Amino acid sequence: MSYVIDRRLNGKNKSTVNRQRFLRRYRDHIKKAVEEAVSRRSITDMEHGEQISIPGRDIDEPVLHHGRGGKQTVVHPGNKEFTAGESIPRPQGGGGGKGSGKASNSGEGMDEFVFQITQEEFLDFMFEDLELPNLVKRHLTGSDTFKTVRAGISNEGNPSRINIIRTLRSAHARRIALSGSSRAKLRAAEAELERLRREEPDNFGDIQAIEADIVKLRGRIKRVPFLDTFDLKYNLLVKQPNPSSKAVMFCLMDVSGSMTQATKDIAKRFFILLYLFLKRNYDKIEVVFIRHHTSAREVDEEEFFYSRETGGTIVSSALKLMQEIMAERYPLNEWNIYAAQASDGDNWNDDSPICRDILIKQIMPFVQYYTYVEITPREHQALWFEYEQVSEAFSETFAQQQLVSAGDIYPVFRELFQRRLVT
Repeated sequence: MSYVIDRRLNGKNKSTVNRQRFLRRYRDHIKKAVEEAVSRRSITDMEHGEQISIPGRDIDEPVLHHGRGGKQTVVHPGNKEFTAGESIPRPQGGGGGKGSGKASNSGEGMDEFVFQITQEEFLDFMFEDLELPNLVKRHLTGSDTFKTVRAGISNEGNPSRINIIRTLRSAHARRIALSGSSRAKLRAAEAELERLRREEPDNFGDIQAIEADIVKLRGRIKRVPFLDTFDLKYNLLVKQPNPSSKAVMFCLMDVSGSMTQATKDIAKRFFILLYLFLKRNYDKIEVVFIRHHTSAREVDEEEFFYSRETGGTIVSSALKLMQEIMAERYPLNEWNIYAAQASDGDNWNDDSPICRDILIKQIMPFVQYYTYVEITPREHQALWFEYEQVSEAFSETFAQQQLVSAGDIYPVFRELFQRRLVT
């Protein structure tokens, strides 16, 4: 039997490279398992890894090995029943195992290959191909690190950064510009001097005058310096900040009496998914939580998800509070503003047109993207139809979708925040 021994030194993070290769190979299996996990997990388990099972038949690979060849004769010591050349009868009643239990008369089984993906890998697959659309980096702040990059050519700089080729090119262009007319006159004078010597050799006066002009032109050309300080060119290096965009995400949720516990749980899952996504894509991101019934209030994350306060429904109270916070704390020239609203669609009928007007006039012109998810299996009510008018007016920056069950969260989330191709 042959043995192949790899004596190459293990590179740094070699196991990490192999793991990434394995994850790429079985991407379809892993993505399916991640999508199923997102739909069945509780909110607090969203950041953990996941156990993935792959059928054994899907991981079979070709194997090269040496088969037994030729004719072999084997004599086992202590054999008292058979001699060489005799046939051994087939055992009766199956194998000689002593396992317990009853056998099945149909189907076949195969062990599955089970492995664990980390939290980082789980989130990578969960957020793959997702990004906040229409991101405009209006203002770059909070840059903690810098990188040195080339920024073209400068006329001043450190002698160690002189660009020889650009310097000689500039000197050559300068010499051509300053001596071009003199060189043209010199060529004309030399041609005239040759003609006079050939055709009028006795015309000493004209020949001497032209020779004097030639000496003068050559002296003028020689006085043009080969290299001047104006010609020096330097490679310009500048420190460029590593930018991080400032973005704020408004999360609005209805906690009125019409919102059942199951509906609130779906809304919580959607905002948790959105919150994880934002934290993963932006180094510096602020999230504003606004919950409302008949009145709206800004709360922290804990109260937003777990408070049991209920009441009637006036959606415009949340929109008004959002607009006030935008004007007070988040100037448009510095912040990218996004918003997501979750509701079951119930609202005081006279309040739905007010919500439409607030969105169209006071919010949508200033936000990058606004998402409305309606969590209900019922027919849409007045609020949905008023929001459709907002969607018509701001088709690029406003989106609305309906959720029925927890299993719809991930597909709807991907549809709302899928990567937009730049056209």
